[in-house]
Amino acid sequence: MTSDLHTAPDVTSPAVTATEVRVLEGPNLYFPKPAVKVTLDLTAYVDASKDDVRRVARAAGLGASQVGDPHTEQRQRVVARLAERAVRQVSRASGTSRLGVRSRPGNDLSVVVVSFVWRRRGSAQALGESVAPVLEAWLRGEDVVEERAEVVRRAPEGAPPRIVTPRIPVASVTGTNGKTSTTRLLAHIAMSAGKHTAWSSTDGVVDHGEMVEPGDFSGPAGARGVLDAPGVEIGILETARGGMLLKGLGVWHNDVSVVTNVSADHLGLQGVDTVDQLAEVKAIITRATRPEGWTVLNGDDPRVWAMRTGSPAKPWVFTLDPNSPAIREALGAGGRAITVLDNSVTVLTDSGVPDRLVPIVDVPMTISGLSRHNVANVLAAAAAALGLGIDRAAVVEGLRTFRPDAALNPGRMNIYTAPAGLGGSCTVVVDLAHNEAGLEALMDVSDGLRQPGARINLGLGAAGDRTDEILENLGEIAGHRADHVVAAHKAHYLRGRSMEELESHLRTGLQRAGVADVASFTTELAGLENLVEGAHDGDVVAIMCHAEREAIYAWLDEVGAVADTPADIRRKVIGARGEHEAEEAIAALWADDDADRRIQTGAALFEAYPGDARIAYEYGGTFDSAGHEARAVELYRAALEGGLREPFRHRAVIQLASSLRNVGEHDEAVALLDELATERPESVGIAGFRALALHSAGRSGEALGSLLAVVAQGSTDEDVLRYRRSLTAYANELEHGER
Repeated sequence: MTSDLHTAPDVTSPAVTATEVRVLEGPNLYFPKPAVKVTLDLTAYVDASKDDVRRVARAAGLGASQVGDPHTEQRQRVVARLAERAVRQVSRASGTSRLGVRSRPGNDLSVVVVSFVWRRRGSAQALGESVAPVLEAWLRGEDVVEERAEVVRRAPEGAPPRIVTPRIPVASVTGTNGKTSTTRLLAHIAMSAGKHTAWSSTDGVVDHGEMVEPGDFSGPAGARGVLDAPGVEIGILETARGGMLLKGLGVWHNDVSVVTNVSADHLGLQGVDTVDQLAEVKAIITRATRPEGWTVLNGDDPRVWAMRTGSPAKPWVFTLDPNSPAIREALGAGGRAITVLDNSVTVLTDSGVPDRLVPIVDVPMTISGLSRHNVANVLAAAAAALGLGIDRAAVVEGLRTFRPDAALNPGRMNIYTAPAGLGGSCTVVVDLAHNEAGLEALMDVSDGLRQPGARINLGLGAAGDRTDEILENLGEIAGHRADHVVAAHKAHYLRGRSMEELESHLRTGLQRAGVADVASFTTELAGLENLVEGAHDGDVVAIMCHAEREAIYAWLDEVGAVADTPADIRRKVIGARGEHEAEEAIAALWADDDADRRIQTGAALFEAYPGDARIAYEYGGTFDSAGHEARAVELYRAALEGGLREPFRHRAVIQLASSLRNVGEHDEAVALLDELATERPESVGIAGFRALALHSAGRSGEALGSLLAVVAQGSTDEDVLRYRRSLTAYANELEHGER
């Protein structure tokens, strides 16, 4: 500094303070190497007069800078440059001639962040703690650079960074949604290849399938645990935003980086207030990828796809759209692409020859293709595995054998069949669903699993570190997409809020969707119990599970719930569409004109699907159409007793009643059709069969009257409309007594 400082008048100003001096052990938001981050409250500079700041700027060597008016963004930027100068001058005075230094404005006008690289913790910490005193002294017209430099020189050097240099292939995985599932799937694929694999995630450190350290290890400690595992050959590191902001990356570099997506989540923490800022944090892992490696990026997310420009590695895009422009961009840059082409997971290169790995329907994690976000996770994991050099056959095997259950992917779209409280069985889906995108994905899966006419029942809850806006959006999504909602709280994840405060925001969102009130439960398990107790046959019960996963698994086991196999899920998905997995065989059966051959085909289906209500119904139809009503009656009864669902249930009742009429059981036929007509009063077909049954029972006037009443009420014929009142009166007389 020049002597200009000492000619300034006596200035009394608020203190300049460092609100945080943080030592980052690895690549970070500011540098691709360990750095110290100093967050400064420079209210005094923001409040100061232009003359005072101009004086300090000139003395610091910034020249005739446009210092800006007080409380302006221009002033904040000038102050950021002053903070950078303070670091450089103390560093130089303490004996370090070259030092990487960067500064940036904070989200508040009074906040500035300055960062610099380091090699020894003690001296770096001392330098970081010197910035605020130097800046405060400058504003007072004093110079304490030499004094602070002496503090830095005398500080114990301290330890070097603990960052690990990988000696094995390493993949880093980050993103707002899907990073844990992608990490687990990628690790499973690596183990399918026979590689000793360790991975870290928000669940803990896992060594080749064995949990060695439970807890949130999505930061540097997790990386050390993975790479220190004895005999490890491949390391997979889930890398969360918090670890990168608070500690930096745990490794110098990775061979493959994966970014699943970026959306609003955990905003307002550690200086990250916008989605763009969050994307900048997620991009840290891409900048640490080796030039000969691969950066696997979501081409359907513009913020993620833009990260390719800052990565030294080759781009490998994954996208659900086989015509995405990102595919052309990746291939044009010497990269690769992976997408869904003709319903198969397919790798594309500049050769123009698609490599179809496996049909989507054969990948259990996609829930028969129903879970679009898991399809994206599958694409990301497959690309990362191939990028790590894992054999293609092992990648295919891993995709085919990874099940979304409590063993391989706990807390992520775990699907069960449980006894429903109001009869039959319901589907239970246990999923983290921690933000809007996660809840939308949960609702997509739930909607695709519920059987025709059934409902979605949702246990809604969230952690307290979500913004008010996110909480209200969650409530609105729930209100629009679920048929019944209860609040199911997470006592261990309130994070500074009360349950009442959380619930008030969820209720605000629910009310925007027209849901006036919901029941409230203090635990996730209590909410789930209530929903299952009130579930009907075919319903879906979805629980947003964060805190009580093990308790929920234990309760499901206790009540006799069974984890669905991929085949079970496929049947449910097909059933939700009103179809059967043997739909093609059923269609072929009825395309056959030979009645005897239809019975033989039906018998084979009946044997192949024992206890299946739909097959019993179709098999009964083969006897009915061949004139064997007695056997048809047996099979129709079996189908109805077996829980046959709509749209086939009411058809089975009609056909059972018709067959009963043909074998002389007129009264039962009429009783069945009376009940069905009450359920579906608008159906002319049911009215016609009921009229036939009444006629066969000797009640011809009532038969004609009931049919005439339906015609009078439902027909749009011009003459019926003109004489509706008369026809209705005649129908009433016929139904209740002959004229």
